[in-house]
Amino acid sequence: MRKLVFITGASSGIGQALAWRCYQAGYDLALVARRVQEMQQWADAHQLEGARYRLYAADVAEVQSIVATGQACLTQQGLPDVVVANAGISIGMDTTEREDLAVMAQTFAVNNTGLAATFHPFIVPMRQRGSGRLVGIASVAGIRGLPGHGAYCASKAGVISYCESLRGELRGSGVRVVTLCPGYIDTPLTRQNRYAMPFLTSPPAFAERALRAIEAGVSYRVIPWQMGVAAKLLRLLPNALFDRLLAGRPRKHRAPSR
Repeated sequence: MRKLVFITGASSGIGQALAWRCYQAGYDLALVARRVQEMQQWADAHQLEGARYRLYAADVAEVQSIVATGQACLTQQGLPDVVVANAGISIGMDTTEREDLAVMAQTFAVNNTGLAATFHPFIVPMRQRGSGRLVGIASVAGIRGLPGHGAYCASKAGVISYCESLRGELRGSGVRVVTLCPGYIDTPLTRQNRYAMPFLTSPPAFAERALRAIEAGVSYRVIPWQMGVAAKLLRLLPNALFDRLLAGRPRKHRAPSR
């Protein structure tokens, strides 16, 4: 019997790359995004077998939307072996701008509350079964705060801490919580960046390493590992030196003025 993986944010980027790698590895797919048409075009282009995937439309920022989608997956495809909470947004913000507080709220709604809501429908049945993988996609940006990235860095730091908390809660249940921290991955989300992106990794390369980590049930992994070393070194820097190092660094684009 084939395994089943449930992936949010599956219409592009690393979600799509991970879906393809899982399919190649023999998993059936439950793919979730707001843009179902784009997922269908991708599935058709890759000639996926109709019996091996289902597409679900959901807005991860709306708790009831993603919870209902998880419940639909349970009804239509059964209990997944792996749930990947990948959907996320990254928008620059400036706290002096009143409208950017809404950007922060939206970022947390997708990247944090949406992640917990993605896991919610599956935790009890996974516990009852005694197995499963809950995978939270964090970021190296959650390790130290970067100027102009307040919302995104805070949200990804929240993902790391939330997954750590959940891992403790599920200890001994057979359900593993896996925190993956991508570095810079070549996706539509990062191509707008105005600064250097060391150790830039392709989505297929990320997906290959991510699937190995998921199947091994590791608790935490930075991909690529070189970015993990760099992030740890930055974490060790005294604040004054860290602040000087980032002075004048270009900031992430803010949302267009409303």
